[in-house]
Amino acid sequence: MNRSDWRDYPWRLVHAAPQPPALHMALDEVLTEEVAARRRPPTLRVWEWSSPCVVIGRFQSLRNEVDADAARRHGIEVVRRISGGGAMFVEPGNTITYSLYAPETLVSGMGFQEAYEFMDAWVIHALHGLGIDAWYQPLNDIASPAGKIAGAAQTRRSGAVLHHVTMAYDIDAGKMLEVLRIGREKLSDKATASAAKRVDPLRSQTGLARADIIERMIATFRDLHGLATGKLEPRELELAANLAASKFSRTAWTSIVP
Repeated sequence: MNRSDWRDYPWRLVHAAPQPPALHMALDEVLTEEVAARRRPPTLRVWEWSSPCVVIGRFQSLRNEVDADAARRHGIEVVRRISGGGAMFVEPGNTITYSLYAPETLVSGMGFQEAYEFMDAWVIHALHGLGIDAWYQPLNDIASPAGKIAGAAQTRRSGAVLHHVTMAYDIDAGKMLEVLRIGREKLSDKATASAAKRVDPLRSQTGLARADIIERMIATFRDLHGLATGKLEPRELELAANLAASKFSRTAWTSIVP
């Protein structure tokens, strides 16, 4: 299979109004399948969240990752995505999340580490433009001297690749450590202030509003790879809403790995 190039495709931008966590999970599955079937051009989707949540990876243990009592206490929903990787703590306004959906030929012949680095290169370029000394840190992190900036996850299915990234714009480190068990274990001998450094918010490094950072990121992608404004099609939204209700909102899926 010959490898394709970013510029071989008519990339589209989707940046919709805030949506609930389960719908975001469903949209990732639907849009990956739509790109695989060539019903949708390759797409950059910037997420907006309507409520806080924890997103766990496809193969993670629910009870090992999340303190269910703390999540309920803080009104935080727990959802499971279709890709692997680690848990992400999300609060609207504090998080920048995006997905890339592309034909698998874009990463043809690449192992996961090479594909992660390749798919993250444009956003690292954008971060450099914002004055942040950022780099790809295997396997799936974007880091800076001040701490981790973002975590990525990736999956390939039906001839398409899905690559999504969650970036910390700001963070309530105390709340994160209450809800995420793994974070609490890793940081049990450190103060909450150290947790804030370990996942370092973009706000502290740039001084920019979240919307301004997103605008700069989109502009960088457009300059490097080309990008036209698009939208979610009614059919895609209907498919995603049905999938959110039948799969991603259900305990059977969220606790598929107990």
